[in-house]
Amino acid sequence: MTTPHLMRALVTGGAGFIGSALVHRLVQSARYQVTTVDKLTYAGNLDSLRAVLHSPRHTFVQADIADADAMAAVFAEHQPQVVFHLAAESHVDRSIDGPRAFVETNVMGTFVLLEAALRHWRALDDAHRSAFRFVHVSTDEVFGSLGDAGAFTEQTPYNPSSPYSATKAASDHLARAWQHTYGLPVLVTNCSNNYGPRPFPEKLVPHMIVRALSGESLPVYGTGANVRDWLHVEDHAAALEHVATAGAVGDTYLISGRSEVRNIDLVRQLCACLDELRPRADGTSYAAQITFVTDRPGHDHRYAIDATHLEQSLGWRPTHSLTDGLRATVQWYLTNEAWWRRILSGDYRANRLGLSGDA
Repeated sequence: MTTPHLMRALVTGGAGFIGSALVHRLVQSARYQVTTVDKLTYAGNLDSLRAVLHSPRHTFVQADIADADAMAAVFAEHQPQVVFHLAAESHVDRSIDGPRAFVETNVMGTFVLLEAALRHWRALDDAHRSAFRFVHVSTDEVFGSLGDAGAFTEQTPYNPSSPYSATKAASDHLARAWQHTYGLPVLVTNCSNNYGPRPFPEKLVPHMIVRALSGESLPVYGTGANVRDWLHVEDHAAALEHVATAGAVGDTYLISGRSEVRNIDLVRQLCACLDELRPRADGTSYAAQITFVTDRPGHDHRYAIDATHLEQSLGWRPTHSLTDGLRATVQWYLTNEAWWRRILSGDYRANRLGLSGDA
């Protein structure tokens, strides 16, 4: 049941990794009535919402954002005052093997959602129309690759390298066009790589943890020299709420944990955490399981974000250090083994994707 004084929030992709962290934050804050929309594809997992799934401040709707009738029904029934759009196909390797799904969800799905939001917004009275916000959540991968120096800013030109980043770039442009052309109150965010509790096990951090615990090789692309900027998912969720409540319509905010590290060094940090928290029976380091494999096509060298605009204009700061955050993530995986073992079935078998180069 909706409580009148609560802010009504719609979160698309809320059963995914980042989406579920945001849903947890909003529901547990007791300031929001949250509707989660998720298609429950391979990466959508209701287990990720278990703590809030049956809260009186939360409603779950299984639906595809590309289904226009379903989205119209969601807006009509739940009357959101703020939309957090996170639903997306989001794995680079999968986009290399099967790009069509990324175009259908990330581009067409975003178009359908924007159209539903626009119709809803136009029907509101002046006060509610002025307060409405549509937060489009995107990635730093739309900017392409950096050299050894510099960082992405809100003024960096787009230069996507993979099918995934190309579709996210397209969705960003659509969101901004709906704001510029139709006046829909859109804000765009671009974040760096996320880590933390409840990630789907194909992403780098959980992938390495699962394989290490299973005694399998830890495949690192190329020489492991590619650099990523890491952001704890709970810091990301806090930033999204800041943007929705205090951000300027039409503005873009880049979100970063300011934690750059080479892939090989990240994997070694994970191995060190596992050595401490669950030592191997033979007494050797999990780092002995590291192997180097053929690099994936179009692998960007380095990502780094300058989050000064967000920090200075909205007062947001990351609160998790990479060292402490990785250790806590490893501990979460050790404590919640039943959660991730349920996922390791069906289509996903903890194999690296994106090596074939086939579309």
